[in-house]
Amino acid sequence: MSATARRSKSKAEYVASQLLEHIVESGAAPGSSFGTESDLLSQFDVSRPTLREGLRILESQGVVDIRPGPGGGLVTRKPSIEMLAHSLSIFLRLHDVPFATVLRAREVIEPALAREAAQNGSEDDFATMEASIVRMRARGGDQAAFIEENRVFHSVVARASGNTVLEVFWTAISIVASGEHHGIKYSFGNRQHVIDAHVRILQACRKRNGDTAAKEMAAHVGALEHLVKSRYRHLLSQTTRVTARD
Repeated sequence: MSATARRSKSKAEYVASQLLEHIVESGAAPGSSFGTESDLLSQFDVSRPTLREGLRILESQGVVDIRPGPGGGLVTRKPSIEMLAHSLSIFLRLHDVPFATVLRAREVIEPALAREAAQNGSEDDFATMEASIVRMRARGGDQAAFIEENRVFHSVVARASGNTVLEVFWTAISIVASGEHHGIKYSFGNRQHVIDAHVRILQACRKRNGDTAAKEMAAHVGALEHLVKSRYRHLLSQTTRVTARD
């Protein structure tokens, strides 16, 4: 890369960082118009190609949409969790991180979330968990619906924790470690074990017993690794798959 290209890239990154700061400080809501390319050229002493590169950086980060043509311009966004999961999965794939390591990460994060959910969750959160369990029982042999409802339950636990950082980490990792991406199927017995585990986790949360909630969640997510080891052992050493980007 030439010195000119490196300088151009540095300027583009500077423009991107300044625009990001302006978006954050202005409190612009997602979907808000952020002006046009001409407006921004009048604010930054850079060339049009450099500005466009800066905007493409923000677009790739899910911060803005660039809408061409009459009536177009820049529209603010908020990065989606799917975008974060996509970036994480690329990082893990290119660093040859195996599926087994991702599963173990869940085994660390989810008990911590369950502990905090027992301490911080509301009665509405617990009622939502219970409703999820009821729906899981009604899913029968519908694998896709069961897996989706399983994710709903764990999402509620994560949200009930009140720990936004851990919730975001869990959501991204759960997408990357999702069993259906790897062809994992749940038998009737497996599904019943999942439901029973959810019941025990909910009971511990309602009793505000963080230690028990964490213990039950650790056993529950550990059961997934056991399932993989017993029936899908070949998956453990496979590198993490790249997920779809929203």
